[in-house]
Amino acid sequence: MRIGIIGAGELGGSLAEWWTQAGHDVVVGSPDAVPGPETVTVTDAASFGDVVLFAPDWAAAHTTLDATARALTGKPVLDATNPVFPGDRAGHRRPGPDDLSGIETLTAWAPDAHWVKAFNTCPPSVLRRRRGRDPLLAEFICTDHRDARAAATRLIQDIGFAPFFAGGASNACLTETGGPLQLREIDVADATAVFAQVVGVAR
Repeated sequence: MRIGIIGAGELGGSLAEWWTQAGHDVVVGSPDAVPGPETVTVTDAASFGDVVLFAPDWAAAHTTLDATARALTGKPVLDATNPVFPGDRAGHRRPGPDDLSGIETLTAWAPDAHWVKAFNTCPPSVLRRRRGRDPLLAEFICTDHRDARAAATRLIQDIGFAPFFAGGASNACLTETGGPLQLREIDVADATAVFAQVVGVAR
């Protein structure tokens, strides 16, 4: 599979390495990239991929999407971002009831992409430690698109994690900033029970 990665940070770099090892063709694009053997432009990465990982800093998400020049249209796009909300003096605030989730915001900005939330709950350090080790780490995915769900499922399995479908895009807030699944290291054997619990609390 051809994978374009948008975002040359630690997460994008780790996933690029692991997917390459799994036999996929991968290019990494950065908004600041000077085209060369290691990185390409955001537009080139978006155009290259049959599937795209979207993992820039949240502050740059909108301008980064603008730079894709609509090359994400009709493609599964794995959204690994987490929205940043204005904080109090200590910098802490949970999203309020009127705040859109990150994936809902990205969908509004690029409605023709097939968005799927994935790889946003645990930091790269946890992914490196748990990759391919039993019990497998659950990777939660949320999407309204069947093709995006299938692509994310395959790519998660290919690098040693266990995909867990957590519902449509409206459930992505459970995995994002302030959500009950954010920064939680959950074994796949426990994922069904944990998910049922957090959905019950959310309702």
